[in-house]
Amino acid sequence: MAQSPFALPPTTRVLVTAGASGIGRAIADLFLDQGAQVHICDVSDTFLADFLSTHPKAACTKADVSSDSDVKHLFDEVRETLGGLDILVNNAGIAGPTGGVDEISSEDWRRTLDICLTGQYLCAHHAVPMLKQAGGGAIINLSSAAGRFGYAFRSPYAAAKWGVIGFTQSLAKELGPENIRVNAILPGIVEGPRITGVIQARADQYGVSYAEMEKTYLDRVSMRRMVTAQDVATAALYLASPAGRNISGQSLGVDANVETL
Repeated sequence: MAQSPFALPPTTRVLVTAGASGIGRAIADLFLDQGAQVHICDVSDTFLADFLSTHPKAACTKADVSSDSDVKHLFDEVRETLGGLDILVNNAGIAGPTGGVDEISSEDWRRTLDICLTGQYLCAHHAVPMLKQAGGGAIINLSSAAGRFGYAFRSPYAAAKWGVIGFTQSLAKELGPENIRVNAILPGIVEGPRITGVIQARADQYGVSYAEMEKTYLDRVSMRRMVTAQDVATAALYLASPAGRNISGQSLGVDANVETL
């Protein structure tokens, strides 16, 4: 029987940032299930401990991707544990503040861009030499449906996620000759505590119930439903696998077709 085009070579080495919970955890779990060697980072001791309890042979580093020194330390450990790198999943991000541009503090603005955008640069900066040494590979950057729509009262998050698209397309052109493909995944409304907090903050801002605000969000989605972290993980596996070998510079929406924000 022919091997599935979605099967990863057993020697595939993967780094997933913010890989101990949410979308990152789903991606790390799936890649491990497929036989890849996986190293994750996260900022939460609790989530890291839970990840290791499930995957005791996986490698973990506590790291904040917005910190130059943390990212350097992370990649020192990746070299030690994996011996190289084939796939970088730039997943780390935060929701950022909810409020008008005249209400958002400069500290919250900078923190959102530092984690959601600069963190991807820092990881790519260290990963690319390793991917070149491996003879090629893939970078998968997590953007958002907010990377293709204006998003009132969430301007730092939208600005960062639009930036991820530009970063992705620029790297795809830059690294294509090195056999490194670069793509972005744009999740929509993903089930979990993060979106619950976002919807609740918007509901509080407008003085309506959570249920009313959730309906407002879902009415803007063609399929009238949220997606799951596993949906996003499956897309990441596709882009990393041989099936995605000629896909680069693309922004793949996994969002049940978000029509507007």
